[in-house]
Amino acid sequence: MQVKNLRWWVIALIALATIINYIDRQTLNVLWPEISVELYPDKTDDERKEIYAFISVVFVFSYAFGQAIFGKIFDWVGTRIGFALSIGIWSIATAAHALARGLVTFSIFRAILGVAEAGNWPGATKGNAEWFPTKERALAQGIFNSGAAIGGIISIPLIAFLTVHFSWKAIFILVGTVGLLWLIPWMILVKAPPRKHPWITPEEREYILNGQQNTQLEDAASGEDGYNPSTSEMLSRKQSWAVIIASAAIDPIWWLFVFWIPIYLSEVFGMDVKTIGIYGWVPYVGAMLGAWFGGLLAQNRLKVGWSVDRTRKFTISLGCLTMLPALLAMANPGEPVNAVLLMAVILFGFQTAIGNVQTLPSDLYGGSTVGTLAGFAGMAAKLAAAALTSLVPWLTSGGNYTPAFVIGAGLAVTAMASIWLLCPKIEPLKPKDAEVSAEKLSAH
Repeated sequence: MQVKNLRWWVIALIALATIINYIDRQTLNVLWPEISVELYPDKTDDERKEIYAFISVVFVFSYAFGQAIFGKIFDWVGTRIGFALSIGIWSIATAAHALARGLVTFSIFRAILGVAEAGNWPGATKGNAEWFPTKERALAQGIFNSGAAIGGIISIPLIAFLTVHFSWKAIFILVGTVGLLWLIPWMILVKAPPRKHPWITPEEREYILNGQQNTQLEDAASGEDGYNPSTSEMLSRKQSWAVIIASAAIDPIWWLFVFWIPIYLSEVFGMDVKTIGIYGWVPYVGAMLGAWFGGLLAQNRLKVGWSVDRTRKFTISLGCLTMLPALLAMANPGEPVNAVLLMAVILFGFQTAIGNVQTLPSDLYGGSTVGTLAGFAGMAAKLAAAALTSLVPWLTSGGNYTPAFVIGAGLAVTAMASIWLLCPKIEPLKPKDAEVSAEKLSAH
């Protein structure tokens, strides 16, 4: 049996996993106003916000280390088994939230959830590198990144609707079950990478492998493509630090809104869970459109002859510059409609940029290093997000969120600058001794 356009079926399943990922993590965020009143009736709003921030920081720290752990796991066991481990564990952890009774138990289940959910991103980056030629990678990255946005769009009104019919404990069990069902089509369809997959057409296999830049450096003896340095050597390259720093700067902007949209709407505009369900999904529409736009823009620029270097820098810069004025405008948005529309612009810019930031590991290194660098970048991003999340209760004391948004604007500038300053040219790297030899030959 052969399946035409198999790569698009694979990325569609990864996007679906990302949707499930975001529904699972957003469940607590949306339900917290209700849960916190039930569990902590004697606490003030600021005290409940501090408890929520602590649980969220536990999640992000776990997520950070999970990215590094699962980056290695995906490089060791491959995309198929890596995703099965990741989504299987996180789905069980989501359902286990129904057993939580306070700060300690919520923190434990969020920690397990964070480690396992983190695998989605290095896994998706590695799957993209395996299944797509260079010119389609930004679009593929945009498709699965849009899964995060679609998950946000679906989760907030869905969970608000479910609260009408189910208790918060039952909702956690329901959403956890969905991820386990996803495993069935994944294990059936994704049998092997494209080089060895029995269902891929010869034409698609050739199209994918010939379109991957780093195959020109393939080591026939080892079967590994491109430049695959040791971890220490990889971390000695400034291009690797461009990816790590850009990720660490830009990612906290996303998490600022993922964690705090429901709390912000509740605290600043006095909304209950059902009203949050009406407004809270709007920013994620911007995120979804930005994910598609960033991918299509990059693909279009490459098709008309732009270099990978020019394309990535242009698209990343455009996304960051889109976020900047909207973040500053959030200091005084006025009506709630204006606030969620500004958030939509911010998340549009974020997703325009992040898809191209996340393709950089596969632009720079061979397949056996992509997951590792993506994991380190993800870990740095989540540590930075944890730092900002831990500061939010202090920054927003009394309901003034302006300081948090100003910090977000500074982070957007930092992300853009790191790519320009540390990546003189985005292209497949070579071992340092090979680069030195090339420089000597060009000098003569």
